[in-house]
Amino acid sequence: MTFSIAARCPRTGQLGVGALTARPAVGKLVAHVHPGGAVATQATPNPFLAYDALPLLGEGRSPQDVLTELLARDPGREVRQVGMVDRQGRSHAFTGSRTRDWAGHHTGPGYAVQGNRLAGPETLAEIVRVFEDSRELDLAERLVLAIEAGEEAGGDRHGARSATATVIGDQPYPLWDVRVDDTEHPARELRRLHGVFQEEVLPTVQGMPTRDDPMGEAARQALG
Repeated sequence: MTFSIAARCPRTGQLGVGALTARPAVGKLVAHVHPGGAVATQATPNPFLAYDALPLLGEGRSPQDVLTELLARDPGREVRQVGMVDRQGRSHAFTGSRTRDWAGHHTGPGYAVQGNRLAGPETLAEIVRVFEDSRELDLAERLVLAIEAGEEAGGDRHGARSATATVIGDQPYPLWDVRVDDTEHPARELRRLHGVFQEEVLPTVQGMPTRDDPMGEAARQALG
C-alpha cells in the first residue's frame, strides 16, 4: 500500500527516504535512515529489516549481501518489500511473491524505488525519471519531487493518506525530517511543509552541535 525511494546524493553524500501510502504515519513505519545507509521497509513491514540492516551497511557490507542475509531468516519475506542504498550509492531491493498487485521495484546507482498495490509499473517509472532528471537539486527536494511524480502517475490504487521525506547528512541526527501523518492530500501537504521546514527549521538544524563542533554555531552566536 506504499511507494518509496531510498536514495543517496553523490554530490553531498546525503542519504534519505521518501514515501507515500494510503495509511497513516508512513514516516514512522517505512523510512529508516542512518549515516551508513537508507532503508524503506513496506508492504507488510518488518522493521528489523531496517534496524538490523543499517549497522551492517555502516560496516561496509553491500545492500545485496545484507538484504539476502536478513530475508533468509525472515519467515514472512514473501509479503515484504524492501529497498536500500548504502553510503557508496550501492542499492538493492526485494519484492515478495505475495505482495499486492501491482508490485515491483527498480534500482539504479544511488537509489532503490519500490511500490505495491499501485496503479501499475508506470508509477515507479515516473519516480525514477524525475529523480534521475533532478540531479542538480538537493536530496530533500528530489525526494519530494519523486513523491509528487509517483502520485501524479497513479500512485496507490486506494488513494494516499501520509507522506514523508527524511534526509541525513554527516551527523547522526536528521538534516530533514518532514512528515505528513494523516491528510487527504499528503503529497501537496508535504510540499507545503518542505517550504516551512526549509525556512524555519533547517537553519536551526544547521546551527546545532556536530561531532567536530561541540558548541554549534547557534550557541556560539547566543553566547556572543
